[in-house]
Amino acid sequence: MMDIRLSEVIAQARTLIGNNDFRGCEKLLRRAMSDYPDAAVPHNLMGLMYEKKNDHVKAMKHFRAAWALDPTYVPAQMNLDNFGTMFAARIPFTFDESDYAPVIKAAEVTPQCI
Repeated sequence: MMDIRLSEVIAQARTLIGNNDFRGCEKLLRRAMSDYPDAAVPHNLMGLMYEKKNDHVKAMKHFRAAWALDPTYVPAQMNLDNFGTMFAARIPFTFDESDYAPVIKAAEVTPQCI
């Protein structure tokens, strides 16, 4: 379960990025990275901020850092998939789990016997 303070960071970052307050957002996220050095959340959010600023290289570095810290953190996986390919369908930013619908993978479907 996610720390309630990280949930608050997500909500604040969503607002700051939406308002193009990149200075305030970077300050918030750097503090979160310091407070939670092993958490993927602040790096995922920093990647979104950089993507919004059109700094794709820095965004991808933070998405990869988030994924390296927690390969099970789906928002980081979604953002890597979304922004990591040239021809990706640009879905809205994935700030947290509420921003995507779970997808059933073909490998998870059990074949029916006839």
